[in-house]
Amino acid sequence: MARLILKAGKERSLLRRHPWIFAGSVERLDGRARPGDTVEVVSAEGRVLARAAWSPASQIRARVWSFDDDGAIDHAFFKRQVARSVARRATHPLLVGQDGVRLIHGESDGLPGVIADRYGEVVVVQLTSAGADKWRDAIVAALVAATGCRAVYERSDSDVRALEGLQPVAGWAYGEAPEGTLTIVENGVTMEVDVAGGHKTGFYLDQRDNRLLTGRLAAGRRVLNCFCYTGGFSLQALAGGAAAVLSIDSSGPALAVGARNLALNPQLDAARAEWREDDVFDALRALRAEGRRFELIVLDPPKFAPSAAHAERAARAYKDINLQAFRLLEPGGILMTYSCSGGVGLELFQKIVAGAAVDAGVEARILHRLAAAADHPVGLAVPEGEYLKGLACQIG
Repeated sequence: MARLILKAGKERSLLRRHPWIFAGSVERLDGRARPGDTVEVVSAEGRVLARAAWSPASQIRARVWSFDDDGAIDHAFFKRQVARSVARRATHPLLVGQDGVRLIHGESDGLPGVIADRYGEVVVVQLTSAGADKWRDAIVAALVAATGCRAVYERSDSDVRALEGLQPVAGWAYGEAPEGTLTIVENGVTMEVDVAGGHKTGFYLDQRDNRLLTGRLAAGRRVLNCFCYTGGFSLQALAGGAAAVLSIDSSGPALAVGARNLALNPQLDAARAEWREDDVFDALRALRAEGRRFELIVLDPPKFAPSAAHAERAARAYKDINLQAFRLLEPGGILMTYSCSGGVGLELFQKIVAGAAVDAGVEARILHRLAAAADHPVGLAVPEGEYLKGLACQIG
């Protein structure tokens, strides 16, 4: 096993159990290692600190598999780690009975670069690091053993793989595609999941709890759902008794899935749903010109800032959509606004939303701070994992 020697003083983050080793922390690599190979991480003083996956193409040169200095990284290791991650979800009161659950959430579950979501009897796996890619077969086998699933689909087509020197990979890694449309039931609402062509691994499981809260707040209200994708927030709002729901997205195909999702739920009043294909930035201004007003607005935009370098441009975009949304709210109305941008922290996001309220001429207060669901935990040693943040703000 090759040895990755750190520069003096660069072991501090590892001692706090942060699993990333950046290029600037590396003194040298003693021995040969191919991308994804396991290396022994050693301090400048010769202390063995961890075992990690080597990734020479990335600024994160190694990701820690284990802080145990003599633990083997082999098929048995991945079988144990995956089984533990799956077991944690199996007994969580908020997750029991859910058809769609994240089973592995990367670093927070001790498996850097590994994402796995279960949709009924299908598991979708996404491998984004050189180490995870190297251990593909072991990870897939461990998922099958831990879940008893009928099929595993790989969606390793994220742009981040290019930073690791990896090509995109997609296709069935185990079993075959199920017959017919794959659907899940989430808190009483049936929704279609496209594991091959949908966003992320096919669906946004991280917003499960926030969708349920939206339904509880929607009773009797006129609701506007922006960046609605396939209508998850919209359907929960209808299930909660919304008076009317307008859903806007720039993707016609996503809206078509949303309409199909509505049809899958005959208990919901389709006459209360309106779907509009439009650019949200333009649509918000058009709605104001039309004199439309709403009592609950959801803003769940795509990632505006993938890194801190994009934060300034993203801040302008977040400011604009929140400003326009505040102007469309009736007094007493609620804005549920989100950011999934890793480059925009919670403190900055709150400042942006506060500035939008001031410019809109409204007084607003925070009712709820919103985050990802319980199957998307954040490791205390890895705060970077807290990507999704949101605020429910009431005006008037």
